[in-house]
Amino acid sequence: MSAVLRKPKTFKLRSLHSEKKFGVAGRSCEEVLRKGCQRLQLPVPGSRLCLYEDGTELTGDYFWSAPDNSELVLLTAGQTWQGFVSDISRFLSVFQEPHAGVIQAARQLLWDERAPLRQKLLADLLGTVSENIAAETRAEDPPWFEGLESRFRSKSGYLRYSCESRIRSYLREVTSGASLVGAEAREEYLRLVGSMQQKLQAAQYNSSYFDRGAKAGRRLCTPEGWFSCQGPFDVDDCTSRHSINPYSNRESRVLFSTWNLDHVSQILMAQQKMLLLLLLLSRFSHARLCATP
Repeated sequence: MSAVLRKPKTFKLRSLHSEKKFGVAGRSCEEVLRKGCQRLQLPVPGSRLCLYEDGTELTGDYFWSAPDNSELVLLTAGQTWQGFVSDISRFLSVFQEPHAGVIQAARQLLWDERAPLRQKLLADLLGTVSENIAAETRAEDPPWFEGLESRFRSKSGYLRYSCESRIRSYLREVTSGASLVGAEAREEYLRLVGSMQQKLQAAQYNSSYFDRGAKAGRRLCTPEGWFSCQGPFDVDDCTSRHSINPYSNRESRVLFSTWNLDHVSQILMAQQKMLLLLLLLSRFSHARLCATP
């Protein structure tokens, strides 16, 4: 059917990074573009239309195939659009750096708010905008170090200490578990504990596990400090996809202390396998890096 005889197609049109939309109809891509530029007071030369959903450029060949009332973005020369993910990226970029005004406003709203759901949303927002992941030293992110001894000058340094403390506590639990072992096996049990203690001391109790600056094979997180939950010991993965970055803010640092670390099977070396055996003997119930429910 000739385009002249067809009913004009209707679209919802807006400019780049604008939330305001308006309806426009036309029988060709050129007509819709011309009307859009006229409405938005933009130059026609160099301008083009893209689908908001996925960034597909609206051309003459595709014009009649586009769904009715599709949302379009009008781009001028030099502008790009990759679909709605561009809006998501733009939104998230607001929270890449701390914004004092946003944090202050969120805290005031949270203080005055009484509805539980809105309290939760505000608390989550406050936690997000308070993140300062890239900062490492006390001078760069003083709030992160609140409640910690002054001897801790860097985030990695404190988390190395935290990891070493955890593993030392596991070893103490294993040692105290000797009383649960039968008399005929107790001597061998204590020999294994002593051997494990020597190996852990030589490895500085694997304190590098929580250090994002450590080599890839010696840490459990990404270079940015993200830890992923591996779920309970009897499943291959965490179905809830829990993740946490204790380097981001004080709240995440405190919450991370509730995550359980008994071992991570993918990177166990011989001494960690021995420790796992001892942990099981002393009735430890987890064997992964797990988010506490």
